[in-house]
Amino acid sequence: MQDPRCDSLAAVLTKHSTKLIPGEKVLIDLFDVPDSIGVALIRAVRACKALPFVQNHHARLSREMALGAEEAGLEIGAAVELARMKKMDAYIAVRGSHNITEMSDVPDAKMQLIAGKMRPVMDWRINKTKWVVLRWPTPAMAQQAQMSTPAFEDFFFKVCTLDYGRMAPGMAALKALMDRTDKVHLKGPGTDLRFSIKNIGAVACGGDRNIPDGEVFSCPVKKSVEGHVTFNVPSIYQGHAFDNVRLEFSEGRIKKATANNTAALNRILDSDAGARYIGEFSLGFNPHILHPMRDILFDEKIAGSFHFTPGQAYKTAGNGNTSRIHWDMVCIQRPDYGGGEVWFDGKLIRKDGLFTLPALKKLNPDQLLGKAR
Repeated sequence: MQDPRCDSLAAVLTKHSTKLIPGEKVLIDLFDVPDSIGVALIRAVRACKALPFVQNHHARLSREMALGAEEAGLEIGAAVELARMKKMDAYIAVRGSHNITEMSDVPDAKMQLIAGKMRPVMDWRINKTKWVVLRWPTPAMAQQAQMSTPAFEDFFFKVCTLDYGRMAPGMAALKALMDRTDKVHLKGPGTDLRFSIKNIGAVACGGDRNIPDGEVFSCPVKKSVEGHVTFNVPSIYQGHAFDNVRLEFSEGRIKKATANNTAALNRILDSDAGARYIGEFSLGFNPHILHPMRDILFDEKIAGSFHFTPGQAYKTAGNGNTSRIHWDMVCIQRPDYGGGEVWFDGKLIRKDGLFTLPALKKLNPDQLLGKAR
């Protein structure tokens, strides 16, 4: 029996996130997810009179391919993937996994080779298609969130089918402020970081790229970052688990990086010349997402958080930095995580996770949840 929640989610992805129109070609990219969401997406795409194309992935097969990846094979695969992506108008990816560390025993050199060869495909998808990416609820994700599987599924569908239009006024105000901001100062436990976002611009994200969503991002001027930052949200990157990441900067570049796994952290940051520069700065404010679960699509939207991203910058609101990696590292600044402050041009705009300026208070959880009732 088809789960009606899948149909509701597919409607959000096709009508709100990608805003499909008749005749558009859509790649539905499915990673270890049940057929029910694939069926719902095919039907929803066709209901928009668009054309669905489907690809299925399985983590164990991807791991096996990665273990033996060779440059010649990757070049052919990337050329095929890029040729197909160039035919698409939209891209919808649903990613589930029963083991978030499936790739942990793939050598770093192989992961870097794969990332480098597949980068043109990702760049085309990000810059040339309408796209949205989301996770699928699994027992493994429920365990990460320290919830039962049914409770996590209810949470997932509540968050992912949120009416993101309710965030629009506050996001517009925050984007306008970031567009005209020069100096940013982030303060908190283990964090004293300064940089400029002058003339970079900002992008408001309200369900049109990621689900769940709720952030406005910009990017530091490449060589402007000075100081240090400590991230209190654990993360998974290239199959490795990282906790208590601390970065020190000079003239925009990460000069020192430590974590529970300092060697692996630095190997990733040495992937290429751009990996030690920052490609994104963002403020998160989804009122339903309060605690980390080692899943970046959720964690980067945590209410009262910011993320700072070594590696590739977006072409929109970017600083031109290029890299094989794009690693969103998250810090929560609410009091239950140690607090913290965000300053723009010498003015306090968020304290302990709550926006302080009147126009931005619309993004605080009490107002967003109050409107949603």
